[in-house]
Amino acid sequence: MEAALRPGTMLSMRKRYFVYILANERKGVLYVGVTSDLARRIGQHKAKAVPGFTSRYGVTRLVYCEEYESVLEARAREQALKRWRRAWKFKLVESVNPDWRDLSGDLVML
Repeated sequence: MEAALRPGTMLSMRKRYFVYILANERKGVLYVGVTSDLARRIGQHKAKAVPGFTSRYGVTRLVYCEEYESVLEARAREQALKRWRRAWKFKLVESVNPDWRDLSGDLVML
């Protein structure tokens, strides 16, 4: 049975925000960022389209990400992670990605 949408109803229009960690290699240089469009932002990092830290140090491997519905929560988490010790970030990454695999290939365009 098909579900009918009422006129003017939008499907899945909630805004999403992502906190992510990039690395240049396993336990190498780390970068913590926040974005509302993870696939686009990772593409920018990989293309070195924006001059700065990630392009200078070759930090392009997506090794960790979290999703939030609130930009305030996402920014607060980003700032908290930036204050963490490197060893804590390593443990966080390895809790979900023990091989430090580049997760950008797993991103799904919705």
